[in-house]
Amino acid sequence: MKKHNFSAGPAILPAEVLTQAASAVTDLDGIGLSLLEISHRSPEFKAILEEATALPKELLHIPETHEVLYLPGGASSQFFMAAMNLLAEDGLGAYIDTGSWSAKAIKEAKAFGPVEVVASSKDKNYTYIPKGYQIPQDATYLHVTSNNTIFGTQFSAFPETNIPMVADMSSDIFSRPLDVSRFGIIYAGAQKNLGPAGTTLVIIHKDMLGKVKRAIPTMLNYQTHIDKGSAFNTPPVFPIYVCLLTLRWIAHHGGVSEIQKSNASKATKVYEAIDRNPLFRCPVPKEDRSQMNAVFVTQNSEHESLFLEKCKANNISGIKGHRSVGGFRASIYNAMPMESIDVLVEVMDDFANKHG
Repeated sequence: MKKHNFSAGPAILPAEVLTQAASAVTDLDGIGLSLLEISHRSPEFKAILEEATALPKELLHIPETHEVLYLPGGASSQFFMAAMNLLAEDGLGAYIDTGSWSAKAIKEAKAFGPVEVVASSKDKNYTYIPKGYQIPQDATYLHVTSNNTIFGTQFSAFPETNIPMVADMSSDIFSRPLDVSRFGIIYAGAQKNLGPAGTTLVIIHKDMLGKVKRAIPTMLNYQTHIDKGSAFNTPPVFPIYVCLLTLRWIAHHGGVSEIQKSNASKATKVYEAIDRNPLFRCPVPKEDRSQMNAVFVTQNSEHESLFLEKCKANNISGIKGHRSVGGFRASIYNAMPMESIDVLVEVMDDFANKHG
Protein backbone atom coordinates (compact mmCIF):
# COMPACT_ATOMS: atom_id res chain seq x y z
CA MET A 1 0.00 0.00 0.00
CA LYS A 2 1.52 3.30 -1.12
CA LYS A 3 2.25 5.87 1.56
CA HIS A 4 2.34 9.57 0.69
CA ASN A 5 5.30 10.82 2.71
CA PHE A 6 5.08 14.50 3.64
CA SER A 7 7.62 14.25 6.45
CA ALA A 8 9.85 17.28 7.02
CA GLY A 9 12.94 15.14 7.48
CA PRO A 10 14.34 12.63 7.24
CA ALA A 11 12.31 13.02 4.13
CA ILE A 12 11.20 11.34 0.93
CA LEU A 13 13.81 10.05 -1.52
CA PRO A 14 13.24 9.09 -5.16
CA ALA A 15 11.98 5.52 -5.47
CA GLU A 16 14.71 4.57 -7.92
CA VAL A 17 17.36 5.90 -5.52
CA LEU A 18 16.02 3.67 -2.73
CA THR A 19 16.07 0.65 -5.05
CA GLN A 20 19.64 1.30 -6.19
CA ALA A 21 20.84 1.98 -2.64
CA ALA A 22 19.22 -1.22 -1.36
CA SER A 23 20.94 -3.22 -4.08
CA ALA A 24 24.33 -1.70 -3.25
CA VAL A 25 23.98 -2.74 0.39
CA THR A 26 24.05 -6.34 -0.81
CA ASP A 27 26.44 -5.98 -3.74
CA LEU A 28 27.93 -2.73 -5.03
CA ASP A 29 27.93 -2.75 -8.83
CA GLY A 30 28.62 -6.46 -9.01
CA ILE A 31 31.97 -6.37 -7.19
CA GLY A 32 30.86 -9.06 -4.73
CA LEU A 33 31.06 -6.77 -1.71
CA SER A 34 28.50 -4.68 0.12
CA LEU A 35 28.81 -0.91 -0.05
CA LEU A 36 28.84 -1.07 3.75
CA GLU A 37 32.00 -3.16 3.88
CA ILE A 38 34.27 -1.64 1.25
CA SER A 39 37.24 0.46 2.32
CA HIS A 40 36.86 4.22 2.11
CA ARG A 41 40.32 4.10 0.48
CA SER A 42 39.21 1.62 -2.18
CA PRO A 43 39.04 2.59 -5.86
CA GLU A 44 35.29 1.97 -5.77
CA PHE A 45 34.60 4.48 -3.03
CA LYS A 46 37.12 6.98 -4.36
CA ALA A 47 35.13 7.00 -7.61
CA ILE A 48 31.88 7.50 -5.66
CA LEU A 49 33.31 10.42 -3.70
CA GLU A 50 34.81 12.04 -6.79
CA GLU A 51 31.50 11.92 -8.67
CA ALA A 52 29.52 13.04 -5.62
CA THR A 53 31.85 16.05 -5.41
CA ALA A 54 31.74 16.81 -9.13
CA LEU A 55 27.97 16.68 -9.61
CA PRO A 56 27.12 19.60 -7.24
CA LYS A 57 29.66 21.69 -9.14
CA GLU A 58 27.90 20.83 -12.37
CA LEU A 59 24.32 21.21 -11.13
CA LEU A 60 24.88 24.50 -9.28
CA HIS A 61 27.58 25.89 -11.58
CA ILE A 62 29.94 26.22 -8.63
CA PRO A 63 32.96 28.38 -9.52
CA GLU A 64 36.56 27.23 -9.09
CA THR A 65 36.87 29.54 -6.07
CA HIS A 66 34.75 27.11 -4.04
CA GLU A 67 35.33 23.60 -2.69
CA VAL A 68 32.69 20.90 -2.14
CA LEU A 69 32.92 18.82 1.04
CA TYR A 70 30.95 16.02 2.70
CA LEU A 71 31.23 16.30 6.47
CA PRO A 72 29.70 14.46 9.44
CA GLY A 73 27.78 16.11 12.26
CA GLY A 74 24.72 17.51 10.50
CA ALA A 75 23.91 21.15 9.90
CA SER A 76 23.86 21.71 13.66
CA SER A 77 27.63 21.20 13.71
CA GLN A 78 27.97 23.85 11.03
CA PHE A 79 26.35 26.40 13.35
CA PHE A 80 29.57 26.50 15.36
CA MET A 81 32.05 25.23 12.78
CA ALA A 82 31.36 28.11 10.39
CA ALA A 83 31.80 30.71 13.13
CA MET A 84 34.88 28.97 14.52
CA ASN A 85 36.58 29.07 11.11
CA LEU A 86 35.42 32.51 9.96
CA LEU A 87 34.65 34.80 12.89
CA ALA A 88 37.59 36.53 14.56
CA GLU A 89 37.31 37.85 18.11
CA ASP A 90 37.49 41.40 16.76
CA GLY A 91 35.28 40.65 13.75
CA LEU A 92 31.50 40.70 13.34
CA GLY A 93 29.03 38.05 12.30
CA ALA A 94 25.72 39.43 10.99
CA TYR A 95 22.69 37.15 11.31
CA ILE A 96 19.08 37.22 10.16
CA ASP A 97 16.84 35.41 12.64
CA THR A 98 13.98 33.66 10.85
CA GLY A 99 13.32 30.65 13.05
CA SER A 100 14.54 27.95 15.39
CA TRP A 101 17.54 26.93 13.28
CA SER A 102 18.86 30.45 12.76
CA ALA A 103 18.39 31.13 16.47
CA LYS A 104 20.54 28.10 17.24
CA ALA A 105 23.18 29.28 14.77
CA ILE A 106 23.24 32.68 16.49
CA LYS A 107 23.66 31.08 19.91
CA GLU A 108 26.62 28.97 18.73
CA ALA A 109 28.36 31.84 16.92
CA LYS A 110 28.42 34.01 20.04
CA ALA A 111 31.05 31.67 21.51
CA PHE A 112 33.58 32.84 18.90
CA GLY A 113 33.09 36.56 18.37
CA PRO A 114 30.70 39.50 18.22
CA VAL A 115 27.32 38.77 16.64
CA GLU A 116 24.72 41.27 15.45
CA VAL A 117 21.16 40.18 14.69
CA VAL A 118 20.33 42.61 11.91
CA ALA A 119 16.73 41.47 11.49
CA SER A 120 14.28 39.05 13.09
CA SER A 121 10.74 37.83 12.53
CA LYS A 122 10.41 36.46 16.05
CA ASP A 123 7.86 39.18 16.92
CA LYS A 124 5.25 37.34 14.81
CA ASN A 125 6.35 33.81 15.63
CA TYR A 126 8.60 33.67 12.56
CA THR A 127 5.71 33.77 10.09
CA TYR A 128 7.43 36.16 7.67
CA ILE A 129 10.81 37.02 6.16
CA PRO A 130 12.17 40.36 7.46
CA LYS A 131 12.63 43.25 5.04
CA GLY A 132 14.06 46.77 5.11
CA TYR A 133 17.04 46.15 7.40
CA GLN A 134 20.60 47.46 7.31
CA ILE A 135 23.51 45.07 6.87
CA PRO A 136 26.79 46.22 8.47
CA GLN A 137 29.34 46.39 5.68
CA ASP A 138 32.21 45.71 8.05
CA ALA A 139 30.81 42.29 8.98
CA THR A 140 32.80 39.22 8.04
CA TYR A 141 29.69 37.51 6.73
CA LEU A 142 25.89 37.59 6.73
CA HIS A 143 24.24 34.36 7.87
CA VAL A 144 20.81 33.37 6.56
CA THR A 145 18.64 30.27 6.82
CA SER A 146 17.25 30.02 3.33
CA ASN A 147 14.17 27.94 4.16
CA ASN A 148 12.45 27.40 7.49
CA THR A 149 10.91 23.97 7.81
CA ILE A 150 9.02 24.63 11.03
CA PHE A 151 7.41 27.94 10.13
CA GLY A 152 7.03 27.53 6.36
CA THR A 153 8.93 30.61 5.22
CA GLN A 154 11.64 30.94 2.59
CA PHE A 155 13.85 33.66 1.12
CA SER A 156 12.46 34.06 -2.40
CA ALA A 157 15.53 36.20 -3.11
CA PHE A 158 18.67 36.59 -1.04
CA PRO A 159 19.69 39.94 0.50
CA GLU A 160 21.65 42.36 -1.65
CA THR A 161 24.98 42.83 0.05
CA ASN A 162 28.66 43.15 -0.80
CA ILE A 163 29.77 40.90 2.06
CA PRO A 164 29.86 37.10 1.72
CA MET A 165 26.83 35.19 2.86
CA VAL A 166 26.83 32.02 4.93
CA ALA A 167 23.66 30.05 4.31
CA ASP A 168 22.01 27.07 5.94
CA MET A 169 20.26 25.47 2.93
CA SER A 170 19.48 22.15 4.57
CA SER A 171 15.88 22.09 3.42
CA ASP A 172 16.03 23.65 -0.04
CA ILE A 173 19.44 22.80 -1.52
CA PHE A 174 19.12 21.76 -5.20
CA SER A 175 15.53 23.00 -5.29
CA ARG A 176 16.37 26.11 -7.34
CA PRO A 177 19.32 27.69 -9.17
CA LEU A 178 21.85 29.65 -7.09
CA ASP A 179 24.57 32.20 -7.69
CA VAL A 180 27.09 30.37 -5.54
CA SER A 181 29.69 33.11 -6.03
CA ARG A 182 27.73 35.29 -3.58
CA PHE A 183 28.23 32.82 -0.73
CA GLY A 184 31.22 32.25 1.52
CA ILE A 185 29.73 29.01 2.81
CA ILE A 186 26.64 27.00 1.93
CA TYR A 187 25.88 24.06 4.19
CA ALA A 188 23.07 21.54 4.01
CA GLY A 189 22.23 18.50 6.07
CA ALA A 190 21.48 15.75 3.57
CA GLN A 191 18.22 14.43 5.03
CA LYS A 192 15.79 16.74 3.21
CA ASN A 193 16.63 17.04 -0.48
CA LEU A 194 19.83 15.11 -0.91
CA GLY A 195 20.11 11.82 0.96
CA PRO A 196 19.79 10.14 4.35
CA ALA A 197 20.96 11.64 7.61
CA GLY A 198 24.65 11.18 8.28
CA THR A 199 26.45 13.64 6.05
CA THR A 200 26.37 17.37 5.40
CA LEU A 201 27.19 19.03 2.11
CA VAL A 202 29.43 22.08 2.54
CA ILE A 203 30.33 24.44 -0.30
CA ILE A 204 33.02 26.86 0.79
CA HIS A 205 34.93 29.76 -0.76
CA LYS A 206 38.58 28.97 -0.20
CA ASP A 207 39.50 32.63 0.38
CA MET A 208 37.33 32.73 3.50
CA LEU A 209 39.73 30.48 5.40
CA GLY A 210 42.94 31.06 7.34
CA LYS A 211 42.01 34.49 8.68
CA VAL A 212 41.34 33.73 12.34
CA LYS A 213 44.12 33.36 14.90
CA ARG A 214 42.47 30.86 17.21
CA ALA A 215 43.60 27.26 17.30
CA ILE A 216 41.02 25.14 15.51
CA PRO A 217 40.77 21.41 16.31
CA THR A 218 41.88 19.35 13.33
CA MET A 219 38.48 17.78 12.67
CA LEU A 220 36.73 21.16 12.88
CA ASN A 221 39.06 22.94 10.48
CA TYR A 222 37.60 23.21 6.98
CA GLN A 223 41.10 23.27 5.52
CA THR A 224 41.72 19.77 6.89
CA HIS A 225 38.86 18.39 4.85
CA ILE A 226 39.72 20.37 1.75
CA ASP A 227 43.28 19.06 1.86
CA LYS A 228 42.09 15.47 2.31
CA GLY A 229 39.16 15.57 -0.12
CA SER A 230 36.50 14.85 2.53
CA ALA A 231 38.38 11.71 3.55
CA PHE A 232 40.60 12.81 6.44
CA ASN A 233 39.00 10.05 8.47
CA THR A 234 36.45 7.42 7.45
CA PRO A 235 33.63 9.39 5.84
CA PRO A 236 29.95 8.36 6.03
CA VAL A 237 30.16 6.02 3.05
CA PHE A 238 26.49 5.01 2.72
CA PRO A 239 24.99 8.53 3.04
CA ILE A 240 27.47 9.88 0.49
CA TYR A 241 26.60 7.09 -1.94
CA VAL A 242 22.87 7.82 -1.61
CA CYS A 243 23.61 11.52 -2.14
CA LEU A 244 25.39 10.55 -5.35
CA LEU A 245 22.37 8.57 -6.53
CA THR A 246 20.09 11.52 -5.77
CA LEU A 247 22.37 13.93 -7.61
CA ARG A 248 22.31 11.63 -10.63
CA TRP A 249 18.51 11.60 -10.37
CA ILE A 250 18.41 15.41 -10.38
CA ALA A 251 20.72 15.55 -13.41
CA HIS A 252 18.61 12.93 -15.22
CA HIS A 253 15.46 14.99 -14.61
CA GLY A 254 16.83 18.09 -16.29
CA GLY A 255 18.89 19.62 -13.50
CA VAL A 256 18.02 22.21 -10.91
CA SER A 257 16.06 24.49 -13.26
CA GLU A 258 13.62 21.72 -14.15
CA ILE A 259 13.39 20.63 -10.52
CA GLN A 260 12.46 24.23 -9.62
CA LYS A 261 9.58 24.19 -12.14
CA SER A 262 8.28 20.95 -10.69
CA ASN A 263 8.53 22.27 -7.14
CA ALA A 264 6.66 25.45 -8.07
CA SER A 265 3.83 23.44 -9.62
CA LYS A 266 3.51 21.22 -6.55
CA ALA A 267 3.60 24.14 -4.11
CA THR A 268 1.05 26.11 -6.13
CA LYS A 269 -1.43 23.23 -5.97
CA VAL A 270 -1.07 22.90 -2.21
CA TYR A 271 -1.37 26.61 -1.46
CA GLU A 272 -4.35 27.00 -3.79
CA ALA A 273 -6.09 24.21 -1.88
CA ILE A 274 -5.34 25.92 1.43
CA ASP A 275 -6.50 29.34 0.25
CA ARG A 276 -9.75 28.25 -1.39
CA ASN A 277 -10.92 26.11 1.53
CA PRO A 278 -12.52 28.11 4.37
CA LEU A 279 -11.58 25.46 6.92
CA PHE A 280 -7.85 26.02 6.40
CA ARG A 281 -5.52 28.98 6.72
CA CYS A 282 -1.84 29.56 5.98
CA PRO A 283 -0.28 32.00 8.49
CA VAL A 284 2.51 33.03 6.09
CA PRO A 285 2.04 35.91 3.61
CA LYS A 286 2.13 34.76 -0.01
CA GLU A 287 5.44 36.45 -0.84
CA ASP A 288 7.25 34.58 1.95
CA ARG A 289 5.73 31.12 1.60
CA SER A 290 8.10 28.20 1.35
CA GLN A 291 8.17 26.07 -1.78
CA MET A 292 9.38 23.19 0.38
CA ASN A 293 7.21 23.26 3.52
CA ALA A 294 3.62 24.46 3.27
CA VAL A 295 2.26 25.07 6.76
CA PHE A 296 -1.42 25.51 7.51
CA VAL A 297 -3.90 25.34 10.37
CA THR A 298 -7.60 24.63 10.72
CA GLN A 299 -9.83 27.60 11.47
CA ASN A 300 -11.62 25.47 14.05
CA SER A 301 -9.33 23.61 16.47
CA GLU A 302 -11.89 20.81 16.77
CA HIS A 303 -11.21 19.93 13.13
CA GLU A 304 -7.49 19.25 13.66
CA SER A 305 -7.76 15.69 14.96
CA LEU A 306 -10.48 14.89 12.41
CA PHE A 307 -8.28 16.02 9.54
CA LEU A 308 -5.34 14.00 10.84
CA GLU A 309 -7.56 10.91 10.97
CA LYS A 310 -8.69 11.49 7.39
CA CYS A 311 -5.09 11.87 6.25
CA LYS A 312 -4.13 8.63 7.97
CA ALA A 313 -7.05 6.83 6.35
CA ASN A 314 -5.75 7.97 2.96
CA ASN A 315 -2.16 6.83 3.63
CA ILE A 316 -0.85 10.38 4.08
CA SER A 317 2.11 10.31 6.46
CA GLY A 318 4.09 13.05 8.21
CA ILE A 319 1.52 15.81 7.73
CA LYS A 320 1.31 16.90 11.36
CA GLY A 321 2.97 20.25 12.07
CA HIS A 322 6.02 20.70 14.27
CA ARG A 323 5.26 20.31 17.96
CA SER A 324 6.24 23.95 18.63
CA VAL A 325 3.61 25.42 16.28
CA GLY A 326 0.98 22.72 15.79
CA GLY A 327 -1.29 22.58 12.78
CA PHE A 328 -0.08 20.85 9.63
CA ARG A 329 2.94 20.85 7.38
CA ALA A 330 3.15 19.43 3.89
CA SER A 331 6.83 19.01 3.07
CA ILE A 332 7.08 18.85 -0.70
CA TYR A 333 10.75 18.30 -1.40
CA ASN A 334 12.29 17.50 -4.77
CA ALA A 335 11.38 13.79 -4.70
CA MET A 336 7.71 14.35 -3.84
CA PRO A 337 5.63 13.09 -6.81
CA MET A 338 2.68 15.08 -8.10
CA GLU A 339 0.54 12.00 -7.45
CA SER A 340 0.95 12.52 -3.69
CA ILE A 341 0.15 16.22 -4.00
CA ASP A 342 -3.06 15.36 -5.82
CA VAL A 343 -4.06 12.92 -3.07
CA LEU A 344 -3.49 15.55 -0.37
CA VAL A 345 -5.47 18.19 -2.27
CA GLU A 346 -8.33 15.77 -2.84
CA VAL A 347 -8.41 14.92 0.87
CA MET A 348 -8.41 18.62 1.81
CA ASP A 349 -11.25 19.42 -0.60
CA ASP A 350 -13.31 16.45 0.55
CA PHE A 351 -12.77 17.34 4.21
CA ALA A 352 -13.86 20.94 3.58
CA ASN A 353 -16.97 19.80 1.75
CA LYS A 354 -18.00 17.50 4.60
CA HIS A 355 -17.20 19.82 7.51
CA GLY A 356 -17.63 23.28 6.04
